[in-house]
Amino acid sequence: MLLSGSAFAQDDLLTILDNENQSDTKEPLTATFKTTRIVTGQSVELNHGGVVNFVIQHRFGTINSGLYELFGLDQASIKLNLELGVTNRLNAGIARSSIGKFYEGYLKYKLVKQRKEGFPLSIVAYSSMGIDSRRWSDPTRDNLFSSRLYYTHQLLMASRISPGTSIQVMPTLVHRNLVETTADKNDVVILGVGGRQKINKRVAVNAEYYYILPNQVVSNSSSLHHSFSLGFDIETGGHVFQLHVTNSRQMSDKGFLTETDGSWSKGDIIFGFNISRVFNVYNWKKDW
Repeated sequence: MLLSGSAFAQDDLLTILDNENQSDTKEPLTATFKTTRIVTGQSVELNHGGVVNFVIQHRFGTINSGLYELFGLDQASIKLNLELGVTNRLNAGIARSSIGKFYEGYLKYKLVKQRKEGFPLSIVAYSSMGIDSRRWSDPTRDNLFSSRLYYTHQLLMASRISPGTSIQVMPTLVHRNLVETTADKNDVVILGVGGRQKINKRVAVNAEYYYILPNQVVSNSSSLHHSFSLGFDIETGGHVFQLHVTNSRQMSDKGFLTETDGSWSKGDIIFGFNISRVFNVYNWKKDW
């Protein structure tokens, strides 16, 4: 589905992959984004082989909750991510979200890298599997472990169209083994778009938006909204701080992609931040 929905037919993509090794003399373009996240969602950036990236994601409550909740600061939630650059092409990660008590494992693989005076896109495949570890709401019924599982698949296609400007398109499929009603689709198709504009060498503005195609999530359609986020990246040595506002409090893949219930127009705006810190654990000498 993702390949057919992208701008390239399967044969064309295979041709690009076959030609990738032949285009090594063309300089690859780096730093399409500052880190592996645009805001909440994944970017085409990967950690180099041998590098561990520890990502801490924080979200608070809605700003319109008022002074009693300190405009959302009393309602903190967190997601912890540990990512390993297995090679320069392949990353593996594990994560845990406090909202929903979700555990996730994921893989990112770089299919094609954008090159100067060469192919104009970086293309990365991303897949994750999540587990809902919350206690069953009704433990007396016949509950299946498979009902806890969900899967997310994305094709991340990005271009650094100038030294300071990058854009990314993200056709996405979320599969939920268990849905609330028979009217809800197990498979939810989403189209995401994101971008970055550098202000200077250490600061950039980011944005991302995920559009859920119609008639897929029915049971909570009245409260469902598309995820939209704006933020700043601030690079300080080995850390990257990402400060942002969003209508998505959840940070798990299934959560922010298919269960965002905040409305920008109603003031359901949430402040959050990401912190990324990298560590070298072994040397990977091969460029690819």
